Amino acid sequence: MEPGDLRVALFSGNYNYVRDGANQALNKLVGHLLARGVKVRVYSPTTDTPAFPPVGDLVSVPAVAMPGGRDEFKLARGFPAKIRRDVEAFAPNIVHLSAPDILGHRALTWARKQGLPTFISMHTRFETYPPYYHIGFVVPLVIKLATRFYNRAEQIVVPAPSSGELLRSWGVTTPISIWSRGVDHDRFNPQARSLEWRQSLGIADDEVAIGFLGRLVLEKGLDIFAEVIAALKARGIRHRVMVIGEGPARGWFASQVPEAVFTGFQSGDALGRAVASMDVFFNPSVTETFGNVTAEAMAAGVPVVAAIATGAVDLVQDGVTGFLVPPRDVGAYADAIGRLAQDDALRLAAGRAGHEAAKVYEWDPVNEAVIDAYLAMLARRAS
Repeated sequence: MEPGDLRVALFSGNYNYVRDGANQALNKLVGHLLARGVKVRVYSPTTDTPAFPPVGDLVSVPAVAMPGGRDEFKLARGFPAKIRRDVEAFAPNIVHLSAPDILGHRALTWARKQGLPTFISMHTRFETYPPYYHIGFVVPLVIKLATRFYNRAEQIVVPAPSSGELLRSWGVTTPISIWSRGVDHDRFNPQARSLEWRQSLGIADDEVAIGFLGRLVLEKGLDIFAEVIAALKARGIRHRVMVIGEGPARGWFASQVPEAVFTGFQSGDALGRAVASMDVFFNPSVTETFGNVTAEAMAAGVPVVAAIATGAVDLVQDGVTGFLVPPRDVGAYADAIGRLAQDDALRLAAGRAGHEAAKVYEWDPVNEAVIDAYLAMLARRAS
C-alpha cells in the first residue's frame, strides 16, 4: 500500500477555533498528508471566529461551550448521525483520534464496530488540568478513562519517549511509536533577535528578559511562574519579564507580575523576533507532552529553565541547554534562572547549545513518521 491509498478520518476536539500547540501540529500533519496524496477529512467543533484557517476539509461537529469558566473551548455533544453518515460516505480506511473527549470515545467505538483501523495521537496531559481548577479529586477517573481510550486503539503515537513511558505506567499496552514535532527554523533562529524591539517595549539592554510564551491559562504553571519572579525580585536579581501570548488568565497573571511587559499575541516572523529577543525562557508547565514552545526557544538560541516533566525532559539537556527543575520548587527555579541571569558566558553557551540541539526537529521527516505508522498498522492487519 502507498500513501495515496490512505483515506484518513481525523477527529479533533479543537482543530482551529483556538490556537494551541496541539492543533498547530495537526494542521501541519494534514498539510503533509495532503501533499503526499493521502485523502483526509477532519471532524471537529468549530466557531464563527476561528483562530486561523483550517488546512484540509473540515466538517463542523455540534458542540457546546466547555463548562467551568473555559467557554473558549468547545465540547462535542457526541457523534451524531449526520456526522456519522458523512464519515461513512468518505469511507476511511484509517480513523485517527486526537483527544479522549466524548467525540473521540464515540468515534473510536463506531470505528471498532466497523472493523476499521484505529489510530490515536497523544497531544495533551489532560489529567494534569483538574488541580488547577480545584477539582483534583477527578484525576484518577480521568486517568482511568484515558487508559481505556488508549487501550482500545490499534496504534498510538506520542510526541516524545517520556509520554510513552507515562502511558505504560498507567497500564496502556497498545503499540506506541513516536510522532515528534518540528520547528520552523527560518522563523526561530538567533538572527531574529532585536534589541531595538526590546527597547521599544521598555526593556533595557542590561536587563535579562525572562520570557513566557504560550496561552495565558492556569495550567501552564502561571502561579509558579509568578512566585519565582517574586523570589528573583527578593534576591535583587536584575531582570524583566516578557510575556508573549493571550488567554483568559491574562488579568490574573498581570496582577501577579505587575512589572512584566505583555506583548500580546504574536505570529509569523514577529513571533520569531519576540522569542529570540528573550534571554531566558522559563516554562514551569507540567501539562506538555512535547513542548513546542520549548523547542522554538531553543532553536532561537535561548536557554531554557523548565520543569522535570514530560516533554521538557526529552528536549532540555540539564546543565547544557538550560536547567531542569523539580516541579513547583520555587527556590530551585530561582537558583537556575539566577545562575543564567548573572553569568553571561553560561547563558550564551546554553543558548548556542540549544540552537544546535534543536536542529534535528524538522517538520517533513517528523510528519512522514505518521505515514509510516499508518502503513505499519495496516501491514500488521494484513499479515
